[in-house]
Amino acid sequence: MKTDEQLVADYLAGERSAFDELVRRHLGAAYGFARKILGNDHDAEDAAQEAFVKAWRGLRSFDLEQNFRAWLFRIARNAAYDLRKKKRPSAFAEMDAGAPGMTFAETIADRGPSLAEAVDRAGTAETVHAALIRLPECYRRVLHLRFVEDLTFREIGEVLGAPLDTVKCRCRRGLIRLKKLLAGAAPMSSPES
Repeated sequence: MKTDEQLVADYLAGERSAFDELVRRHLGAAYGFARKILGNDHDAEDAAQEAFVKAWRGLRSFDLEQNFRAWLFRIARNAAYDLRKKKRPSAFAEMDAGAPGMTFAETIADRGPSLAEAVDRAGTAETVHAALIRLPECYRRVLHLRFVEDLTFREIGEVLGAPLDTVKCRCRRGLIRLKKLLAGAAPMSSPES
């Protein structure tokens, strides 16, 4: 099976069906990612379509040494944010809000059960999903890109336009909060937020 980057090279060499394969491979993931940002199916479909149109137009500038999936997710993120800005300008401001409610000590000291233990105790996928939904969006996005889309921290940083250390911190804090939610140990909001 060809890599995404090989398919891009094939398309640029004149094999038109190569782009169709890229769409088949990544449309669902791009849609799911946009859905997490926008919160509804209709807007997510629009953003995913716009992302593929922009990707198609920009294929000649794509660096074949890069990860196509991460590049596409950056485009999908921007398409979703652009659409969200047009529809709800006030909601866009919270995009990169900090992580209120967690001290530095909580970030580095993790004395609770492991994530695997917490997931085992939670029992069902619905319980885990319900806990994920309760996480702040900045953590949810990072966890989705890391554990569902299997991107590296560096690729996530490129997708989200965030520094590598920020991505790592959000992943760590998100995992800590997820474990606490699954263990029933802490509410999501704090007096500080």
